Amino acid sequence: MNDLLPGELGGEMAPIETWQFVERSVHEVFTRFGYGEIRTPMVEDTALFVRSVGEETDIVGKEMYTFEDKAQRSLSLRPEGTAPAARAYIEHSVSNLEPVTRWYYMGPMFRYERMKTGRYRQFFQIGAEAYGSREAAQDVELMDMVVQLLEVLGLKDISLNLNSLGDEACRPAYQKKLVEHLMAHREELCGDCQRRLEHNPMRVLDCKNDKCQAVARGAPDILQFLCEPCQAHFADVRRKLDALKVRYVINPQLVRGLDYYTRTAFEFIASHPALGTASTVGGGGRYDKLLKALGGPDVPAVGFALGLDRLTLLLREGGQRFSAPPDVFIAVADEGSQDEAFTLVSRLRREGLKVEFDTRGGSLKSQMKRADKTRARFALVLGEAERQSGRAQLKPMAGGEPLAVALADIAQTVRAAPPAPASQG
Repeated sequence: MNDLLPGELGGEMAPIETWQFVERSVHEVFTRFGYGEIRTPMVEDTALFVRSVGEETDIVGKEMYTFEDKAQRSLSLRPEGTAPAARAYIEHSVSNLEPVTRWYYMGPMFRYERMKTGRYRQFFQIGAEAYGSREAAQDVELMDMVVQLLEVLGLKDISLNLNSLGDEACRPAYQKKLVEHLMAHREELCGDCQRRLEHNPMRVLDCKNDKCQAVARGAPDILQFLCEPCQAHFADVRRKLDALKVRYVINPQLVRGLDYYTRTAFEFIASHPALGTASTVGGGGRYDKLLKALGGPDVPAVGFALGLDRLTLLLREGGQRFSAPPDVFIAVADEGSQDEAFTLVSRLRREGLKVEFDTRGGSLKSQMKRADKTRARFALVLGEAERQSGRAQLKPMAGGEPLAVALADIAQTVRAAPPAPASQG
């Protein structure tokens, strides 16, 4: 688990300004698509995740932070966001209020898992869920929303991988053939995958063990087993992605890691050395039976989650700064001007400027060093002469001639001045 700090204090994590840039971009893009933000508790009844994620999954079996409260109720820190969103949808009877519901969320999740690049035991996810539509257009809208978010963030070299997992009509035939293949190579599988053979053999395809991946490459292709409705749905997904000119790669081994997925499954995979082998930045798919399985209405749904930790890591590796420098640094030339400078700073902040001011005072030389460090656009020195005349000099910190300004007009003058060149860090 990590602290998120501003500026250069971030250490191995991206500075908080990078996180805030991603969060602002999410709000902007997702609301543009008509999605409303929800916020669910970080703690839920453990049974929610057992019923939704699957009792035999690694998340439930190994990774959840689970504890009993004082009433001996089993509670868990949420390991993912789909199940809590589904619980909220059912609990508030949303299906009775509107036919189609689109939600998004951001926040911390918790899993006790092996540490990897960009993956931590407290990690942050961006997620979106759409309820009420069975059509391929809803699947593609979500993928398009991620594509547009990545464009706003300026992240490239991220590919969309796509698959269909079929449904209850056609998946059993595929699983039978898959088990035959895996049983023939049982001794080559890791211990976890040997256990998965008994409960959810498709999860073997998702294993990151090199030997298991080698076995998976020889497995039957699930796309060859799709029933006619699943084939039509998958064809419609591809047709609509083509119409939007969204590039994708069909990956028959893509199964995702949770039990509730049916039909469409997708992942966004980055090609960047900063992530090493942990290259998936997010993914999702369709889960038409989840709400009913949780005791809710028979309402179809589709959603995704993105790793905020990994997105910010990619942005940090790009070297771009997202912190806006102060508009002006106010320095004090003499002790008698301290109070009036403090009042001036408060007024300028109220007028909308980002203002830096060293409350410790100190020598003018030390204050100007501080102004340089903050990368302020302008510095203004307030002393007795400025107080008496009501005028001062705005010094451009990037170079150039000082601007004479009335103390009453500082905010107007700063806003009218051309912006400083963007720093790329």
